[in-house]
Amino acid sequence: MFAKILIANRGEIACRVIRTARKLSVRTVAVYSDADAGALHVEMADEAIHIGPSLAGESYLRGDKIIAAALAAGAEAIHPGYGFLSENPDFVDQVTAAELIFIGPSAASIRAMGLKDAAKRLMEKAGVPVVPGYHGEAQEIVLLASKAREIGYPVLIKARAGGGGKGMRRVEHPDDFSEALSGARREAKAAFGDDRVLVEKYIDKPRHIEVQVFGDNVGNVVHLYERDCSAQRRHQKVIEEAPAPGMTPALRKAMTEAAVKAAKAISYSGAGTIEFIVDASQGLKADRFWFMEMNTRLQVEHPVTEMVTGTDLVEWQLRVASGEKLPKTQSEIALSGHAFEARIYAEDAAKGFLPATGTLHHLKFPDIVAEGASMRIETGVRAGDAIPPFYDPMIAKLVLHGKDRPAALEALGTALSQTEIAGSTVNTAFLAALAADADFSAGDVDTGLIGRHQQALTAVPSPSSETVAAAALAASSAGARAPTDDPWSSLAGYAHFHATARRARLRYGEEDILALVSVRPDGRFQVALDAPYDGANPHDLRAAPRLARWPGHVTVFEGAAGYSFVVPDPLARADEIAAGSDSLRAPMPGLVKLVRAARGEAVIKGQPLLILEAMKMEHTISATHDGTIAEIAAEGAQVTDGTVLVRFAEETHG
Repeated sequence: MFAKILIANRGEIACRVIRTARKLSVRTVAVYSDADAGALHVEMADEAIHIGPSLAGESYLRGDKIIAAALAAGAEAIHPGYGFLSENPDFVDQVTAAELIFIGPSAASIRAMGLKDAAKRLMEKAGVPVVPGYHGEAQEIVLLASKAREIGYPVLIKARAGGGGKGMRRVEHPDDFSEALSGARREAKAAFGDDRVLVEKYIDKPRHIEVQVFGDNVGNVVHLYERDCSAQRRHQKVIEEAPAPGMTPALRKAMTEAAVKAAKAISYSGAGTIEFIVDASQGLKADRFWFMEMNTRLQVEHPVTEMVTGTDLVEWQLRVASGEKLPKTQSEIALSGHAFEARIYAEDAAKGFLPATGTLHHLKFPDIVAEGASMRIETGVRAGDAIPPFYDPMIAKLVLHGKDRPAALEALGTALSQTEIAGSTVNTAFLAALAADADFSAGDVDTGLIGRHQQALTAVPSPSSETVAAAALAASSAGARAPTDDPWSSLAGYAHFHATARRARLRYGEEDILALVSVRPDGRFQVALDAPYDGANPHDLRAAPRLARWPGHVTVFEGAAGYSFVVPDPLARADEIAAGSDSLRAPMPGLVKLVRAARGEAVIKGQPLLILEAMKMEHTISATHDGTIAEIAAEGAQVTDGTVLVRFAEETHG
């Protein structure tokens, strides 16, 4: 076993690797950018080395800096985690040339599976079923459009070099093909440096089912059963589970055998995932699944496999990379129970899952969820940490295990309802709504489920009057008393002739809220709210349950939802000038990738004006009304959250 390893990653996966390394008495070296100087993975590691500025391209994607750090620290091996350089064969070659060990597959294996078109041709030769489509080298638009017509619409354009939904477009009609191809190529180029694509038949009711495989350096390959990752938004996974609901013995046998065959075809070593697309339109059948791609690394969702098989896949990675054989044979790997993983992100589900930033002023996860259930919380942040705009905005993964799917699903819902996060917009309410969705609960899941139900799943109900009253009580500070030995301080409601009262002002969205908080002699509080709430019937409260106070705000938690109210500073001058509807502002920090309108141009409502790239995804900014452009951001401009991107001429606003 290694004495010391360097982890070429950040966040929750770096923390995850450190925990297993500690268990095996392996010392760890963390690397960090400017933005991560105070990050949790830096604190947890035995050593930490600074490798550059906040942008990933100048730090976590700099293989030369990472290898130099490993050599300087005396590490024997490098664990890549997932993302960044984990599937970069050139980096693997550089690691090997530096006489270090890469904790993962060989560069040859990564190259064999790194390009989707070449991988699918290889799988066809190995006898693994492949989705009908065009996987060739020629990339002329006329040829690709012709192949799309041959395959039959709808089709899916996919970046050949990537994953995670980047560089992917569904096309319903030939007239839309050219525009979709241009968008997919731009996004693929930005994310992977390769704008080449493949075109495949779009499956009407697709299930995304993947098989965890593991190989060693003496030719042994096993599978650890399947995971279902069909619950996706924008082609990115949201809730994963193992085993797949409705899985039949015949399909499991066919799929796992195909996965092992695929891994052996490239002499695979280490942890990997064979991803399949399954046509669930007529149930799960052994002849209706096809190879999509292989992820030659540890997956984000690997904990659900660990929960149902009783394994530690990171430990397996370290053992195999250090020269040991696989810890278990196929016959020794068995399924037990059911597990779910829910990815908690800093994002606004109601606004198309826009990534969010902010400081996690309050972060609290549940301790116990249900009798007989077990829980893991995988995170790389603590209360007080900021979510930077430079990386994936994941906050944590909640991983729940139960004796069967209903028990695990109930535990997941409970855990989400008890999670409290304040300081950034998060997706916990969306995750809870998805977990409670009738189709999802029944296991009737496909990759289009979230899209079909998105309006209901992402709807943000207005806070109840009880929630507003609780926020007003917190804002008034009537319930907050400094610790003291003075017995008179316990008489919170005492006053001559009348009950004490305080006024509270709040803002929720664009709504200003006024409240009168009265303290009763028995220590209880009455909160009377002005219209539109029912001020005639004050709310009787002893204390505000489940809330967090943070600078200028109070957040009240109702189930999995958190309602954040602004508490205005009475001494602050109201000097903010509203931009109104005559300007469009950046919803997040990003890069102006493409400008489609010009100063002085007349535009109509809904017309795309520019494309903002943030976190390697493209977001279209469209006109909110008819008008004439007075100012528009320049292509290539780096903008922050709230930057004015487009300003309309005042005289044309209607």
